[in-house]
Amino acid sequence: MPAERDPRAWWLDDDPFDKKNSKERNNGTRTNNSTFSSEQNPFQDILNDYFGAQERYIIPIHKGSIWHFSKIEIQHLTQATMAFTLALAFMASQGIFGAIGDPTSFIYSGVLYFIALTPAFLLHEIAHKIVARKYGCWAEFRANPAGLRFGVILAAILGIVFMAPGAVMVSGRTTKTQFGRIALAGPVTNISLWCLGIFMAFLMGGLNSHLDSMIRIWLWGNSILAAFNMLPFGPLDGKKIKTWSETTFYIWLTISLACIWITINYVSDILAF
Repeated sequence: MPAERDPRAWWLDDDPFDKKNSKERNNGTRTNNSTFSSEQNPFQDILNDYFGAQERYIIPIHKGSIWHFSKIEIQHLTQATMAFTLALAFMASQGIFGAIGDPTSFIYSGVLYFIALTPAFLLHEIAHKIVARKYGCWAEFRANPAGLRFGVILAAILGIVFMAPGAVMVSGRTTKTQFGRIALAGPVTNISLWCLGIFMAFLMGGLNSHLDSMIRIWLWGNSILAAFNMLPFGPLDGKKIKTWSETTFYIWLTISLACIWITINYVSDILAF
């Protein structure tokens, strides 16, 4: 006898990929977005449209703890984290030729960026997942293989990082307010991590140059991730937050930009304090 399906699997949140039900969401109603046959993977068309052709696989619906991570999700988070770290290491070495010319610096940069920025990326995505699970939705991170490849190649050739590592897929019924809060969880997490970085700067700044570099990268990474994701465009969090509440959007956008401003103007003084 086949395993019981979670009824939430018959409803797929439209944002950020499918906007056909955004009117109902904006009116605060709960939407029944899409219907699928029992043999169809409900996320395949979404992945194909947004990320390009993907391998088909069955997504098991987990009903337990909000802290549950499937094997597939762990694999995708690991792939995205490693690719992001590699791209950042290429950026620090000014491309692949710099990495070849000074492999020690390339490896050092990779380790430094991994330690400083992995929490910024992972906890941002996990925050989306946890809040979505709190509202009774299925939510798992899925990497964007094409985006990861493009980001690594771009960093290797030009020494700059521009990457779409993936997104948390959400399946379930949500109101406009709930969906906005799911989106807000990511930037708020980065701002919280930025505040932790300021505390570390006051507490440990000036102890050694390696630690100062890590704290500086931590602050830059979290402030930029927060501000970038607050932009009200495309699939970014800011668009969903602004759709839910313009007041909330402008408050957190201002806070994100203030974090960048403080990082630019005062971090060196704080580290030397």
